[in-house]
Amino acid sequence: MANEILVEVLPEETRVAILENRELVEYYTEKTYGRRLVGNIYRAKVQNVLPGMQAAFVDIGYSKNAFLYVKDAVFDKLFIESIMDNTNIDDTNIDDANIDNTNIGSPNNKEYNINQILKPGQEITVQVIREPTGNKGPRVTTHITLPGKYVVLVPRMDYIGISKKINSDLEKSRLKQIAEKIKPAGMGIIMRTASEGMDEEDFVNDIRFLTQLWQNILEREKGKYAPCCLHTDYGLLFRTIRDFFSPDTDKLLINDPEQYEKVLEYVELISPSLKPKIELFRKSKSLFDYYQIDFRLAKDLARKIWLKCGGYIIIDKTEALTVIDVNTGKYIGADSLENTVLKTNLEAAVEIARQIRLRNIGGIIIIDFIDMKDEEHKKKVIATLKDALKKDRAKTTVVGMTGLGLIEMTRKKVGD
Repeated sequence: MANEILVEVLPEETRVAILENRELVEYYTEKTYGRRLVGNIYRAKVQNVLPGMQAAFVDIGYSKNAFLYVKDAVFDKLFIESIMDNTNIDDTNIDDANIDNTNIGSPNNKEYNINQILKPGQEITVQVIREPTGNKGPRVTTHITLPGKYVVLVPRMDYIGISKKINSDLEKSRLKQIAEKIKPAGMGIIMRTASEGMDEEDFVNDIRFLTQLWQNILEREKGKYAPCCLHTDYGLLFRTIRDFFSPDTDKLLINDPEQYEKVLEYVELISPSLKPKIELFRKSKSLFDYYQIDFRLAKDLARKIWLKCGGYIIIDKTEALTVIDVNTGKYIGADSLENTVLKTNLEAAVEIARQIRLRNIGGIIIIDFIDMKDEEHKKKVIATLKDALKKDRAKTTVVGMTGLGLIEMTRKKVGD
């Protein structure tokens, strides 16, 4: 979890750095103008329906039409699969959620045709789940999710979900019982990873705020014509508070006195116990200069990354995938070649997980660890990689090792 959160508010942008054990693990920046689309909710108009792609293009008022896939427009078994794979909440772990669908009925396996669901000119309400990239427009869904600090409200489906990153079955059972008591009638909620260990009263403000937000969206929906924006997700600063700031955080430092006061007010509403961890940075030097964030970024985002042992990794990005190569470099070991290779690979596995998070690498990733003959060594390296990836809020899947000794993995991609 994050030990320190650094927020530097500048006239032209806001920057956020997440440090764990004093190492930079995640970095975000958002321009004051032209903020992101993910999480925004729009009243949209269907422009084109494409049966050959089982998708439609819809106008949300953006320069490019948004893409709506058939499974993101159906409310049955496909709805559950879709919401597990596509969500505007980066660390909600809906894709890993343990879904209790006892209130859904019996989902069927019916295959839907996009022509049965959408017609050109039809108006629908959608939420952006993927930023526009390159020449592609944003991707949207009709499966609305509204994230709070501890829960996610799913207003159009009646079910309960628990994050799988909560490992204790006893804790999952406890949270499910709380969810059954606080869940608004006819709606669904997902207990986020941050809900672990929290009491019932900790969720009350979340539920109250999110249900009121949904009512406000419905009211706007009635009086608006497509295309138009019904709801804009929070800016980077308040998303950071919502999604990162937790009891595990040692402190949150912010450089701007005005935003500092707003953060205190916001935290007072959602989690008052965290207020003492918020500090205003008062030094004459800039916050990011003081912590050498730009220097760290320049070093950490180079093509060649040196490991502490003397080995190094090379990271190359292609159109189709990202390739990571591990080398012993200056490290010569102390006793045997096998142990030298193992130590280099283990250290590389941890660093690769950090690099993937920091660079926000998405899609297919191929890792070429140094060749190992010992099967136990191979298993240990894969286990170390998987364990390090548990800290990642994005969904990652380590497929395994190919016949050539390459590790195949994927990471969910939500934008450039």
